[in-house]
Amino acid sequence: MSISGPLIAWYQVNKRDLPWRHTRDPYAIWLSEVILQQTRVNQGMAYYYRFLELFPTVFDLAAASEDAVLKAWQGLGYYSRARNLHATAKRVAYEMEGVFPASSDGLKTLKGVGDYTAAAIASFSYNECVPVLDGNVQRVVSRIMALEEPIDKPTTKTLMLEVLNEWIDRKHPALFNQAIMEFGALQCTPQKPNCAVCPLKSNCLAYEKGLQSSLPFKAGKTKVTDIWMYYMVAVHDDKVLVRHRMHSGIWKGLYDFPSIDSTAVLSPVEIAQQWKNDRGVNGKWMLGGSPVELEHILSHRRVHAVFLEFICDSAVELEESEQWISLEEFSALGVSRLVDRYIREYSQLLGGME
Repeated sequence: MSISGPLIAWYQVNKRDLPWRHTRDPYAIWLSEVILQQTRVNQGMAYYYRFLELFPTVFDLAAASEDAVLKAWQGLGYYSRARNLHATAKRVAYEMEGVFPASSDGLKTLKGVGDYTAAAIASFSYNECVPVLDGNVQRVVSRIMALEEPIDKPTTKTLMLEVLNEWIDRKHPALFNQAIMEFGALQCTPQKPNCAVCPLKSNCLAYEKGLQSSLPFKAGKTKVTDIWMYYMVAVHDDKVLVRHRMHSGIWKGLYDFPSIDSTAVLSPVEIAQQWKNDRGVNGKWMLGGSPVELEHILSHRRVHAVFLEFICDSAVELEESEQWISLEEFSALGVSRLVDRYIREYSQLLGGME
């Protein structure tokens, strides 16, 4: 089976004009691929431009502070991507003289660069004949081959790569990879694929068997755990009590407020009193307003965040990761999307912060 010709012909007519498609610079392509992991193109575009403006070369990114990188990343989520991005920039800049490895195998030695990202950079920058396998490509292969095996099964991934190695245009591997990714994004979509005008429907076994709506599928979904986070938002002498999350976790390196976490619902008033007692607060504290409750969905957790605002006339014993800072200083630090949403949309004390 050969789908390369009609696939590339479709791409030449229907492709989107995306900035990273106008360069072979491995730094720019690497940035785009990391940003677009688990991020939609329309959201990631602004971040791509922002990173190139703030850090035009890998040396600029390597020389930046972690706080600056996380602030630039703010809102994209999955912050380990940003930390890996920074670590890899340092390695390429300081150990490789700013030159990215020219092969997919070499690229996979870099932190945060897996099979897909390495294949994308290697083919788009160096025209290496290596297939890419992201979610869009998985969907296309699964449907054309009518693969009724879970796509998250390792043997299925191996089979897909074998198929792609047969399909790839050996003279134009970068063009083929761009085409099949775009085809999955625009034509062979997750819901209601446009099979009636599909140039590959004569090759598609799922279409022939009427399976296109049920393929692909995964073996099982990650169990989502509910957690409750009770944030203490304290303001004293025009400063806010801020915590730097230094330990491991999804928000490592970001800033937020002291909190008490629980796997069950607690009384906001009682939890606030417990926190004040634990910290040895003797002065008069006033609850600044009704608790703000927000829900934040992560891949494996459902966070129920409760923000308790305090205007206080006494300081509190600080833990190692905490400090009192001005609102202006806080606005320059990286925070999670959850905390940013709270500040900008709901906080009575911090809502005017820029």
